[in-house]
Amino acid sequence: MDFKFTPYHVFVVGLLAFLQFTVVLDFMILSPLGVLVMSELQIPTEKFGYVVSAYAFSAGISGLLAAGFADRFDRKRLLLFFYIGFVIATFLCGIAVHYEFLLFVRILTGMFAGVLSSISFAIVADLFPLQVRGRVMGFIMTAFAASQVFGLPIGIYISNLWGWQSPFLMIAGVSAVVGVFILLFLKPVTSHLDQKTDTHAFHHLVTTLTMPRYLPAFIATTLMATGGFMLMPFGSAFSVHNLGMKLEDLPFIYMVTGIVSMLGGPIMGRLSDSIGKYNMFLIASTIAAVIILYFTRLKVTPLPIVLVFNSLLFVFIAARMISANAINSAVPELHDRGAFMAISSSIQQISGGIAASVAGLIVIQTPSGYLERYEVLGYVVATAIVCTILLMYKVNEMVSGKK
Repeated sequence: MDFKFTPYHVFVVGLLAFLQFTVVLDFMILSPLGVLVMSELQIPTEKFGYVVSAYAFSAGISGLLAAGFADRFDRKRLLLFFYIGFVIATFLCGIAVHYEFLLFVRILTGMFAGVLSSISFAIVADLFPLQVRGRVMGFIMTAFAASQVFGLPIGIYISNLWGWQSPFLMIAGVSAVVGVFILLFLKPVTSHLDQKTDTHAFHHLVTTLTMPRYLPAFIATTLMATGGFMLMPFGSAFSVHNLGMKLEDLPFIYMVTGIVSMLGGPIMGRLSDSIGKYNMFLIASTIAAVIILYFTRLKVTPLPIVLVFNSLLFVFIAARMISANAINSAVPELHDRGAFMAISSSIQQISGGIAASVAGLIVIQTPSGYLERYEVLGYVVATAIVCTILLMYKVNEMVSGKK
């Protein structure tokens, strides 16, 4: 039976996508502002690195702590509570003038932001059947590309006009409007409360985390985060120093890549629904692995070729995430769904932070800026992709058996 999207369903998807846009933009905006932040606060790169990583680890820890409570409340109320905290913390980032205060409020922001994605995906799984979750996930995940295309250039532009704090004030203002829409128009999401069986928060967290049939999905999530976070931190440096791109070419590369990802995400989501979510995952993972192995070995390369490789890589990485999230959303029982999503989100954040640190140990930057051993990262990521293909096969078989 075909699922019919009502105007309310369309509204929910759009609302969650815009919410994701604000959260992703808040996370991404700090890196390009690094030069301004380090100069104005007079801090070294090491301390700035602490500010960036503190957010990721804080988000991961808060997700774990919230997992035990995630299935005990109306998901709308939970979403609103953490989003209000996110708005306040982001506003505080916009008035930070000292390093210690900035570090504190980035930890605070991560605490609230780290739970929002898991609540959003739990709402998707509650409201939409599995056969259409691919297209829904595909649309919501365009938020990542949209933040790259629209949010980052605007944020960098206004930071040049009014200082590095101004983008955070902009994000807080836009997010406050989204919060009003959640309060006024999102209906309560309470179907999971009818099947609640575990009232002890800590016990619910432990039983969900250690349940044997959930473990393959958690391990696959860990490996997927490892792959993405290993390549991303060095992407711009590799483009400039190894591929021969000019610094002024980078915004254009990111813009084109983002636009292609925005267009490709919904298409890949629909494909995952039509040809099968695991089939889409297998195809996208295989293509992504081949591109990564080739791309990380390139030397000086013309701009058009770099654009093609970057765009294809981002599209197929997005296709992996969309199809994997759709499969994983069908793994937990309804009464475990919030906890499962929160744990998965935490695993992504923590393993991503660890992967970025490990990548920094593998790659060596010469005095000229050239990155050595970047192809080693390619081998590591490709190996992780192969492992996730095998793990997701097992997860898909389990999901298929539940139907």
